[in-house]
Amino acid sequence: MATLAFHLALFLAAFAFMEAFAWVTHRYVMHGFMWVWHKSHHEPREGAFELNDLFAVVFAAPAIVAIYFGANGTPWLLPVGLGITAYGFVYFIFHDGMVHRRFKTPFGKSAFWKRAIQAHRIHHAVHTKEGAVSFGFLVARPVRVLKAQLKARGGEA
Repeated sequence: MATLAFHLALFLAAFAFMEAFAWVTHRYVMHGFMWVWHKSHHEPREGAFELNDLFAVVFAAPAIVAIYFGANGTPWLLPVGLGITAYGFVYFIFHDGMVHRRFKTPFGKSAFWKRAIQAHRIHHAVHTKEGAVSFGFLVARPVRVLKAQLKARGGEA
C-alpha cells in the first residue's frame, strides 16, 4: 500500500510539475529563442498542422523515456512518465480541443475551464514574440488581472 501511495504521489507531482514547466517553457523558450516554431501558433493556421506542433513531440520524449525505464527496471519512473503523459493529454484536450477548436470536445463548460480558455485567448491577443500575458495552460490568473496586464503593455483584450 505504501508503494501505491508513493507512486500516486509521484504521478501527481509530475502532473503538477508539468504546469510550472509548461509556463517557464512557454514564456522563455517559445516566446524566446524558439519563437521560430511558436510563431506559427500565433498566426492563422493553414492545414491540419503548424510548426508549433513539433513541441508536442519534444515534450513527449521525456515521458516515453520515463515510461520505458519505469517498465524495465526503475519502477518509480513509470508514474513520473504517466504523470507527464496525463498532463499532455489534458493539455491536448484543453488547448487543441477547447481553446483552438481543432476538434469537438464536450468539455469546457465549468467556470474553471471558461477562465482558462479566456486566459489563453487573451494570450493570443498578441501576435508577436513580446508583450503577451498568461503563459500557463491549466492554471490561469483572473481574467480582469490579465486584461489589465495586457492593457498596461499596450495591447487590447
